[in-house]
Amino acid sequence: MKLNAEDGGHRKFIMVQLPEKTDEKSEAYKAGYKNICEIGKERIRRAGRKIKEDAGLTAPADLDIGFRCLRLDESNMKPVYYTPEEISQQDMFSLVDNVKSDRTPEDLLFQVMLDLGVLLSSPIEVKEIAGKKVFNVADGFLLACFDHDVTEETVKAIAQMKPYYAVFRDSSMANDSVATNFDQIFETYSPETVRKVL
Repeated sequence: MKLNAEDGGHRKFIMVQLPEKTDEKSEAYKAGYKNICEIGKERIRRAGRKIKEDAGLTAPADLDIGFRCLRLDESNMKPVYYTPEEISQQDMFSLVDNVKSDRTPEDLLFQVMLDLGVLLSSPIEVKEIAGKKVFNVADGFLLACFDHDVTEETVKAIAQMKPYYAVFRDSSMANDSVATNFDQIFETYSPETVRKVL
């Protein structure tokens, strides 16, 4: 960040830290930092502010001192590898949505970005399209909507933006009509778009 402030560069970096717990008797723990990772995030914030402050008016207008904090976890998707004798008819209701219940739309977005090879450092803008939250990644390269009750209006608006990738949740579609017309909408407005449904 300091070099970027000095020469207007756009260097990026990756840091890795295990969430090692802090000692309950330490000053860091008393200050609210329950693990080393939390201390690291605060250090980066403070360093960024200081670099920007020290550079003052000479700092490039687009100096990026922000960061994303990601954590490794297991898949966002429920395991669906069952044999007939392992499942009963009643169990079928738990398979209506294939995404684990504790996952956020951001969790799904980053999994999709990894799956599609989209850089995790890509710019992400959140837009509202026809009343639904849509992630616009890398200036329209990837558009993703994981809200529920997605209507044809939302699908059409996204298709008209002609993204390279368009991603939705399988359980997102408001009704069978939207699910049935999904591909036809894209064929009409953006046939080149690669469509993916989680």
